[in-house]
Amino acid sequence: MRFLVFVVRGALVHQYQDLIKLFDQCFAQSENTRLVKGDGEPVYLPAKGNECHQVVFAHGYYASALHEIAHWCIAGKARRQLEDYGYWYCPDGRNAQQQAEFELVEVKPQAIECAFSEAAGFAFKVSTDNLDGVEPDRIAFETRVRNQLAEYQKSGFPARAAQFIEALRQFYGSQECAHSAALQVAM
Repeated sequence: MRFLVFVVRGALVHQYQDLIKLFDQCFAQSENTRLVKGDGEPVYLPAKGNECHQVVFAHGYYASALHEIAHWCIAGKARRQLEDYGYWYCPDGRNAQQQAEFELVEVKPQAIECAFSEAAGFAFKVSTDNLDGVEPDRIAFETRVRNQLAEYQKSGFPARAAQFIEALRQFYGSQECAHSAALQVAM
């Protein structure tokens, strides 16, 4: 299957449709899983009957797709049989303890999301995702994400993540990821 990569004035154009095609190419057959643009909050939906599993990302946002793919790449086989992998999610407005719990489970997927972003030549920003709650320590969280990324780069990424990183590299013509100096904190 061939894809076209668009470049506008020296910058890559990142389209969510490309991620859907790449994800399908990598995982539709082998994992019976599809990447789907949603209209609301992101969610993972396990297959019902003859359907396929769905990794649903928010509103066509490229970054949301990368983030949700990262969560899927970490989830084990049993978790992939449960809606949203069986995890509890506390929405924006978290207190300090809830924010700490949120960040604890977000370090690995955000490190993988960063690697995806690097492979695609897409700007990555760490997200603490708590605009209406306690003020998180963004620098400390960014450091934990950086450390996890370095650990993955040293010891290896989960198999599905490594496969998707390679697909992104081939599609966007990027080289092996270097430890990201461009890791940014999202407000």
